[in-house]
Amino acid sequence: MSMASYFEGGRSQNGSQLAGGTLVEFKSADGKVLMAPQNVEAEQALLGAIFLNNDAFYRVADIVGPEDFHEPVHREIYDVVAKLIRAGRGATPLTVKTHLPAALTPDLTMAQYLARLAAAAVTVLNAPDYAQEVAALSVRRRLIGLHQGGIHEAFHAEPGQPVAALVERVERDLYALAENGGAAGGFAPFNVALTEAIRMAAAACERDGGLSGLATGLADLDRLMGGLQKSDLIIIAGRPAMGKTALGTGIAWHVANAWRGHVAPDGARVTDEGGVVGFFSLEMSAEQLATRILAEQAEIASSDIRRGNIHESQFSRLVDVSSRLSAMPLHIDDSGGLTLAQLSQRARRLKRQKGLDLLVVDYLQLLSGDGRRQDNRTNEITAITTGLKALAKELEVPIIALSQLSRQVESREDKRPQLSDLRESGSIEQDADVVLFVYREEYYLGMKEPQEGSEEHLKWQAAMEAATGRADVIIGKQRHGPTGTVQLSFESRFTRFGNLARTEYRPAGGHGGAL
Repeated sequence: MSMASYFEGGRSQNGSQLAGGTLVEFKSADGKVLMAPQNVEAEQALLGAIFLNNDAFYRVADIVGPEDFHEPVHREIYDVVAKLIRAGRGATPLTVKTHLPAALTPDLTMAQYLARLAAAAVTVLNAPDYAQEVAALSVRRRLIGLHQGGIHEAFHAEPGQPVAALVERVERDLYALAENGGAAGGFAPFNVALTEAIRMAAAACERDGGLSGLATGLADLDRLMGGLQKSDLIIIAGRPAMGKTALGTGIAWHVANAWRGHVAPDGARVTDEGGVVGFFSLEMSAEQLATRILAEQAEIASSDIRRGNIHESQFSRLVDVSSRLSAMPLHIDDSGGLTLAQLSQRARRLKRQKGLDLLVVDYLQLLSGDGRRQDNRTNEITAITTGLKALAKELEVPIIALSQLSRQVESREDKRPQLSDLRESGSIEQDADVVLFVYREEYYLGMKEPQEGSEEHLKWQAAMEAATGRADVIIGKQRHGPTGTVQLSFESRFTRFGNLARTEYRPAGGHGGAL
């Protein structure tokens, strides 16, 4: 049944709709009028198939919704049909017409039009195909609408409105459209979640080390955490000089170095092992960060590299290591003063263009919320941590955010950090899935050396020997695993963490972790 016939003259010759519809027209660059993408016949065939057999509705309900129909009258019909069927009642022209306006046009009643839809249907087998066509055209119209909306907002932006916020909002909507066709989300059957859980477990069994997430390269930490899990916000916190940046860069290096993947038939880059890493270095320049990673892997002090205090064999080692590092999928953004919107925008772009499996932010307190001055820094940090957690879920990657600890740690006799030391906002503790504290007893012992030759100095020496070259990573919170303390090696010359020969760890807090 064609568009021209179903209204029986209900349209004027220029194509504008007379029954309350909203056909949208666009003009091309050469001035030609373009109609919005649509297929009225597919919409009619889909509705007719459902009238023919209401079971067809359950085959298409996850594909299309009322908003996907171009014709307003079809949206109304589908909405009524959906409500009746979900209420356990039959959806027929007779039951549907009572919930709709009596007249469609002056010459066509709603009852007549519904009857014609049902009479024209011959099969329900093609209902999913019709639904896919309707949904695809809906996405194309939404894409057009997003561009038009962006143009409108650009023309009518309020004075003082940050341009970055406008760009981020448009890009976020485009990303959502690209990822899921603009679907608003909702409940999924439990069997879908179970299937994904089994798939994750199978992947963990196949992967070296039996991890369900990305390996950090630190065996004991991976054992307690199961690796870095998708959609998790992971906070690495510590006082200055504890090595939190070194831990973050070390994990980033290991994930990128382990990357193995392939190109799918559609051209997408698929990760099989390791991951593509994005690193936002808000404190150090890209060159400084690269020097630090180079020093760690070449086992040459970064201070010697900066001063050129290296011999020929060391320089050759630097060249060899740098050639290996240059091939890794590790992408660094060292822009200072980024807002959360700008960071999100760049992360989405990286995932689209290069892929993305892990995001690292160094560090949290250097981000700003929306680019405007905030009188209440606590509220701004709350907005940032909430936004980072939402971004982790949106991109389906773990996000590691480094964070400073408050000075109250220094006022205590026991300098081991705890959750209450997280600086500026309890939302860091609340929004984070995992909180890791970096603590080096060696650092604090070195600042309180007793008088040499005294009995206290002998005790101090023994404590220093036990603490030298070691660091603790304290798992203060973990939603899906135990808390505890992992002991690592720490080479201060290269600011590098590593695995100790033994694999013991000290439990601290049982198997809870959800706070």
